[in-house]
Amino acid sequence: MTNRFGHKLFWAAASLWLTSAVSAMAFEPEPFRTEAPDATPFAELTPNYNITSFMDNKPQPQKNIEKETEDIYFSADEMIDNKELQTITAIGDVNIIRQDQTLKADKVIYNQKDDIVTAVGNVSIVQADGTVVFSDYVELDDQMTKGHMTDVRIIMKDETRVAAKKFRKLANDNKVMEKVVYSPCDVCRTKEPLWQIKARKVKHDAESQNVYYNDAFLEVKGIPVFYTPFLSHPDPNVKRRSGFIMPSFGSSSYLGGFLQPRYFWNISDNEDLLLSPIFSSDKGVVLDAQYRKYFYNGNIEAQGSILKDEDKDKNRGNLFMKARYEINDFWLADADINYASDSLYLKDLSLPDKDDTWLTSRLRMQGFDNRNYASVEAYYYKLVSYNLREYNKNEFNRRSLNKPFVAPLISYENISDVGPYGAYTKTNLDFASVYREDDVSTQRASIINSWVLPYTSPYGEKYRLVASVKSDLYYIDDYTNDENENFSGSVGRVFPQVGLEWRLPFVRATENTRQILEPVVVAVAAPNGGNKADKIPNEDSQDIELSDANILNLDRYPGYDRNDTGSRISYGINWSSYGNVWGRTSAFIAQSYKFNKDESFTQGIDEDSNFTDYVGRIYAAPASYLDLTYRFSLDRKDLELNYSELGATFGPQMLRGYVSYIHLQKNNSADTFYDSRERKELYTSLTAKLTKDWSLTIYNRQDLAYKGRSIEHGGEIVYEDECLKLITDIHRYHSNDPEYEGNYEFTVSFFLKTLGGFGSK
Repeated sequence: MTNRFGHKLFWAAASLWLTSAVSAMAFEPEPFRTEAPDATPFAELTPNYNITSFMDNKPQPQKNIEKETEDIYFSADEMIDNKELQTITAIGDVNIIRQDQTLKADKVIYNQKDDIVTAVGNVSIVQADGTVVFSDYVELDDQMTKGHMTDVRIIMKDETRVAAKKFRKLANDNKVMEKVVYSPCDVCRTKEPLWQIKARKVKHDAESQNVYYNDAFLEVKGIPVFYTPFLSHPDPNVKRRSGFIMPSFGSSSYLGGFLQPRYFWNISDNEDLLLSPIFSSDKGVVLDAQYRKYFYNGNIEAQGSILKDEDKDKNRGNLFMKARYEINDFWLADADINYASDSLYLKDLSLPDKDDTWLTSRLRMQGFDNRNYASVEAYYYKLVSYNLREYNKNEFNRRSLNKPFVAPLISYENISDVGPYGAYTKTNLDFASVYREDDVSTQRASIINSWVLPYTSPYGEKYRLVASVKSDLYYIDDYTNDENENFSGSVGRVFPQVGLEWRLPFVRATENTRQILEPVVVAVAAPNGGNKADKIPNEDSQDIELSDANILNLDRYPGYDRNDTGSRISYGINWSSYGNVWGRTSAFIAQSYKFNKDESFTQGIDEDSNFTDYVGRIYAAPASYLDLTYRFSLDRKDLELNYSELGATFGPQMLRGYVSYIHLQKNNSADTFYDSRERKELYTSLTAKLTKDWSLTIYNRQDLAYKGRSIEHGGEIVYEDECLKLITDIHRYHSNDPEYEGNYEFTVSFFLKTLGGFGSK
């Protein structure tokens, strides 16, 4: 055994010991929370049934409704009214029904003088929520607000079970049980349950909403594995309370062995804080916390962490924050802040967004009023991609030092009322200011005026005519174009465009299926050139991939900096089928013909022809065992695949597979500082239901083009039955970055039904 492995084994053992120690400290009389605060603090929650749930089934009268007299239905084989003793006795198959609660017994005696109700023999109480209470003897007094039972057995709504030798209901709705056994597991006559809790005494304090245990044992297969002289926790009516919750532990290449205790601080009904520092063998202490607050008109959620990395002699950390506030009925403000100290921190700690190229932070205000929409935004970017650093280190360093700051970005959209012929107008205003300290900066103002006329002919043909004029005004500072020419100053442009869309759906219906065949033609007329790319930098229109998603669009660019110049005709065909035979299946294929080879959008993609490549998609879900989506681009000459993307889930639940494949050819038209190499990636996973309780999942993400190796692989073994769940997960991530350390992570999670669990962070 290597020293490193022995070191991690020691920390894993220490983590288990500390987990028990933290749990033991939580068993002090002060109440603690037993589950993580994942739900909205003031949301309606599903009842969490546990050992005390059957005690609290008092029907609550609705507000503002007068309380009506409760009907009681009574039946028995024989009735005896003893006027001398002032008792009424019901004998034989006694049934008492009151508000969806039913009491059955062999014999029921009501002592009118002392106001005592006694039920004897095969007593069962079926409550409104489905809980069933069994007892040999039940006695109730003081208008049935107090009482006791013997040999109590309870089967609750979620099939968990409680048994007690004695049960007493005291004043103020307090309850006491003696010699109690609790388990959510299936119980057989010849076998012990998988786990159960035994206690000498259990007390429920209704006023403080606490449950207290004396001399409690946790048994696994009848063997005691844990004992505490005292244990307390909130009753099921408590949704939030400060206290320790189950810790997390595991092991990774970066942290080594780690333990993460967690303390939940219930600051108020609408505010909480989760403190969850990570104690690791290799990196010391990682401070981590999550904060949430809910206002009447909004909320804020934040997560942050920080550590002192002695190996790199620097502080590292992250901050993720989301906030939302409804100012009034028309205006909404929100923020999304994402920050990491360096490009590897998120991967090292396996945090969200670890695979993103950029971390984007945004401040935004939006306004909604009938047919009007407006927004004011600001953006800040953090570059965390190693691929760009590997492909072009100088460009990576330049962009890291000169990250763009966008403020303000102002947008306004108005759609007019529909005219007498169905026509309407649409107006878009957009202003953007992009600032870099030592690089190109731009200010842009754009306006697009559109007129739209939809029309459906008597023969079912669907037409859509669109005419638009786009006007732009720029101020550019320190822009160097592809010809290495520098430009600073103002520039303007006007770009008109007209488009006509035609569709004609053909429908064929049978007993078992319905098929739709729909040819589509889109004609666009626009001037050639006029983008002025030698003076206007491309900040927001760099995605020039022709695909099934944009080939029929009037403007195929995602932004404003480039106009989709040139006239063209796009044509395609849609086919779809719905029914019992084919399930839901559809297919689409299309191509464009451009009248000018220098059309801006496809320049560099297929500049030697007027015809574009074929693009399309196929979706098939003929039955529950197959769900497939395939998108592609075929070379117009030899039908070779230029782009291919596949996602498919297949197989029955016993053996379910998933395949995802993507292939992108080298993009010669991309800017030179981007990694435009050919990409091929295959992701496969397989989930097998080994037995009723055991399942196995394995996965692999493979690079098929660049270095031809696994990018990430791992597996998960899950055991889950009616009363516990055990998850063992191991995965390994490979990165091109030689500084990346966190390529291995092993975690174990263990959950006991109704009690909570501990494990992976």
